[in-house]
Amino acid sequence: MLVPLLFIIIIIINQSINQSNFIYKALFIPKASQNLSGKMFVFPQETNTAHVKLIPANVNLQSLTVCHRSFTDLKRDHSLFSLSSPSHHNEFLVFMSWPSSLDYAPNKWHSICTTWNSSSGLVQMWFNGQPLVIKYIPFTLPLTTNPIIIVGQEQDSHGGGFAINQCLVGMMCDVHMWNYEVSPCEILKYMKGEGVTPGNVLNWAALNYQSIGNPD
Repeated sequence: MLVPLLFIIIIIINQSINQSNFIYKALFIPKASQNLSGKMFVFPQETNTAHVKLIPANVNLQSLTVCHRSFTDLKRDHSLFSLSSPSHHNEFLVFMSWPSSLDYAPNKWHSICTTWNSSSGLVQMWFNGQPLVIKYIPFTLPLTTNPIIIVGQEQDSHGGGFAINQCLVGMMCDVHMWNYEVSPCEILKYMKGEGVTPGNVLNWAALNYQSIGNPD
């Protein structure tokens, strides 16, 4: 299902995946939980290998909120946040579609939050402090089974299938994820860089991640 916004948010329930043709070879660098406050992930070049895998602290997602900040000079489609499961490679995808109808200016930091509720099927995105229209995505289910979360690439199979023309070239920081819908007031605090309750699924100040390839 596609939400026709500046960003494409996809929650797909019925889609088969063939992983047999994906061969993966890259430098694998595991990282223990780290406080990344004041730091960022850097994706310096186009590649179909380099990415960061984020390890969630909670995999029972009846609802969720994802927030992140990104900086790029790309003027093409690119992925910002990709969550897959063994059965659906685009369970939850935040994807920049170019050209845009909003002020997604190059060489500028942009703050983005996305909320989703499996019971109601409602999705909403916040872009640089402004809420976008709420959309309904039918036939959604809770995300409960072995999710793989990746930034820097878009998954076309569970944990892989990357395309170089969809990768992020730029920087990303302040990634948080909650297993509930964060209130509009809390989202605005995040957008302003004020103190918010850290994510209980992904917490930038205590992040468990794996750097693969050459992101810094």
